[in-house]
Amino acid sequence: MAVIRIDGDNLVVVIEGLDKLWAFKGSLTIPLAHVRGATADPGIATEPKGIRAPGARVPGVITAGTFHQDGEKVFWDLKDPSKAVVVELADEKYARLVVQVDDPRATVALVENALV
Repeated sequence: MAVIRIDGDNLVVVIEGLDKLWAFKGSLTIPLAHVRGATADPGIATEPKGIRAPGARVPGVITAGTFHQDGEKVFWDLKDPSKAVVVELADEKYARLVVQVDDPRATVALVENALV
């Protein structure tokens, strides 16, 4: 699971627990200027992931780490699709972040309010 917070002019994603191990990352810091938006999207879990490198994937259990598809990198940390939030990025290493959070609606509102 991940915790998303705003720290000054940055969006900070902190990966918690053993997910750090599976995702090969403990946190990500993205300038808010590079964040295009965020949505709660439980359906994203059914979309193709691409090639995992590095990361872990056990279908129906966990998708975590960096996945390459169609020339883009997407960071995943997701076990429960009902709690999925997708953060769209521009001019960053990742095109999107797909992470599980405790409260998707509150997280989307936090990101969207920071972009205003």
